[in-house]
Order: sequence, then structure tokens, then C-alpha cells
Amino acid sequence: MNRPIAKSAKIVLPAFVMAICLSSCVTGSYDPGVPYLAGNTNSGNQYGVGPSERLTSSAMKQDTISYWDDNGVRGEPSIVLNLTKQRAYFYKGSHLVGVSKVSSGTEGLETPSGTFKVTQKDIDHQSNLFGDYVYSDGTIAKRDIDVKKDPKPAGTIFDGADMHYFMRFHNGIGLHVGYLPGYAASHGCVRMPAPMAKKFYHNVEKGTKVTVVR
Repeated sequence: MNRPIAKSAKIVLPAFVMAICLSSCVTGSYDPGVPYLAGNTNSGNQYGVGPSERLTSSAMKQDTISYWDDNGVRGEPSIVLNLTKQRAYFYKGSHLVGVSKVSSGTEGLETPSGTFKVTQKDIDHQSNLFGDYVYSDGTIAKRDIDVKKDPKPAGTIFDGADMHYFMRFHNGIGLHVGYLPGYAASHGCVRMPAPMAKKFYHNVEKGTKVTVVR
């Protein structure tokens, strides 16, 4: 004998299904938030560190934002950079698979907004404009210089800043491993924690869409 379904069950079931959908379906929003903190552990976030202890700031050590989880997810890759929130979002199709804290261009050297594409990938890229002047024995004569503005001391050579896992998307600007002080501080590029830069690098290709919003 079939029992009639209670009216309350008819109301609860659609709401329950809707709740599941809202919590599990990821949209293409520019600011999706952080669904969970997959990389955050008791010893710190494994995704929020630099290539060395010296290049890991206190802001990076306190990173509870950066994470990556693309298990079983397929789709065309794309990146959204939100300069106001200092976040990079990585999508495969319409699915958000990674979020990274970033440090974009400082005032006067802002990272440009717009829609771009990855035009170059260089795993061991070095800057030809910014870096240090060093002596032959490796001693630094002058740190954090701009070759267009800072004269080179006698007996020194230019040592370009490391920009590992470089993903160029507009002129000389790209995403790469770098130091994150907790605010926009670069010369225009988008600095990322080392593990996140590696994840982004290995999941993009030339032509991958990069959308930069403010």
C-alpha cells in the first residue's frame, strides 16, 4: 500500500536539493570566495610559502587563502586576477580549482586591468630591468635596483631578479614566484607563493585567458 507524501516533505526536499547545489556547484564568479582551506595545516599553509625561509614573509606564513584542488576536474584553463582583493583565481571550465594570494603592481606601476592571454612560459625567467648590482665575489653592492634609473657602481655586474615560473600575459608583465608583503608592492608583475605559481604554471598553456579586474 502506497503512503501519501506529507506536505512538509514536499517543501523540505526541494530546499534540501537546492542547498546541496549551492554548496557544491562552482560558478564563474570573479569573487567566489574560498570554499575551504585545503592547504591550511597546523604547521602553516603548504601553498602559501616562498622559495626559501628568507623569501617567506609573515603575511605568507599567515596565509589561509591559497589552495589548490583539481582532483578529477577537467576543462579549459583560465585565470582571473582581482587586484582589489589581491587574489588570483584559477578555473578549469567553470570550476574553481585554485585560489592564490598575490602581490600586484604598486601605486604608479599598477598591473593593467583587461582581458589578456598567456604569451610566454619561462620556468627560470630573470628580469632584465630589476635586480641587484653585485661584485664578482657575489657581494651585493646595491639591492633592488632599476637599470633605467640606478647607475651601476664600478666593478659590479647586474644580477636580474629571479622570476621563476613566469607566465607573461601583457608586455613585460606576468605571474611568477615572488615575495608577498601583504599588499600590492611589485613593479607591475603579479607575485605568487612558490607552490601556487608552480600549480598555475603547469596548468596553463600559451593562449590561456587571463582576466584582470579591480
